[in-house]
Amino acid sequence: MENVLRPVIVVGGAVVLTVLIGWATDLLLRKADERHSETPLWGLLRRARVPYQLVLCAALLRGSYDQAELLQEHRVGIGRALTLVLIGSAAWLVVRIAAAVVETSYSRYARAHRDPARLRRVRTQVSLIMRVVSAVVGVVAVASMLLTFPAMRAAGASLLASAGILGIVAGVAAQSTLANMFAGLQIAFGDMVRLGDTVVVDGEWGTVEEITLTFLTVRTWDERRITMPVSYFTSKPFENWSRGTPQMTGIVFWHLDHSAPVEAMREKLRDLLRECPAWDGRDYSLAVTDSTPNTLQVRALVTAKDADDVWTVRVTVREQMIRWLCAEHPYALPRVNTADAVLPPGGIPSPDGAPRRAHEPPRTGRG
Repeated sequence: MENVLRPVIVVGGAVVLTVLIGWATDLLLRKADERHSETPLWGLLRRARVPYQLVLCAALLRGSYDQAELLQEHRVGIGRALTLVLIGSAAWLVVRIAAAVVETSYSRYARAHRDPARLRRVRTQVSLIMRVVSAVVGVVAVASMLLTFPAMRAAGASLLASAGILGIVAGVAAQSTLANMFAGLQIAFGDMVRLGDTVVVDGEWGTVEEITLTFLTVRTWDERRITMPVSYFTSKPFENWSRGTPQMTGIVFWHLDHSAPVEAMREKLRDLLRECPAWDGRDYSLAVTDSTPNTLQVRALVTAKDADDVWTVRVTVREQMIRWLCAEHPYALPRVNTADAVLPPGGIPSPDGAPRRAHEPPRTGRG
């Protein structure tokens, strides 16, 4: 009977003690969160209660499982399993605590600074730092788990002896991966591109949605996702419309007849922009930039506070200007000219120098 009750008491006591300590810790964190609402640290730390309870339970069982005589036959295996759970849950707890600290630091920085560009840069750096921390903790945890096996400890000497050769081979095999990792760090701390930036890559316009150590994702205007290695942004030119100030100047073209009322179009452009909420009021202009035998090329310049608004202004001005021309000045629209040409004074000279009238067939010199 004692052999049955002892394991139950050991395991049950560890579980009950874990639940009680976890409940008390969560209660203290909740009260601290209510008392210090200006910082999200205590609320974020509450997200670590699951790995915290796993660490407590694994540590208690690891220290007392040998008291359960019923499990003496599997003592080594159980001890190793509890050690693996303890190492894994401890790594999980460290990552959660680091995430809470980093997120709290970013929140304080965001409250102190209102510059969107600077906040996007810091957010990018924070995201990559958390990925690096998670990767390092994961590697250390896996290495610690492997070292719990005697065979791995015995092979440690040979592994260290061949570390130089393996490092060279791994470096050659993972050359592109390492290049992308260093490129990711260069992007994060070199302020080349940030989360939320509006970029144009390979002719595609979109917003940077995700940056990792190896790849970057751009969400296009039609909700497609373009994923590319981060080394692309350190080796090839690209457009970043969010660098500096997000203000932009947009261009609108029309191809019109030579008789188009350019001055009236300038006045109409001013009226249209005053009624467009997306126009930032900085500047506008309208000019004839080119001409062909059949049309004029009229260009309007408009300004807006960012890329989204400048697109709205461009399409609004283009649509309403054409509607106004159709209603008020239809002659200004491009058309094919089928009227007879106006002859110069004296008519068109014939090959022999004598003038001829319109529609008169050319002289052949016979008869």
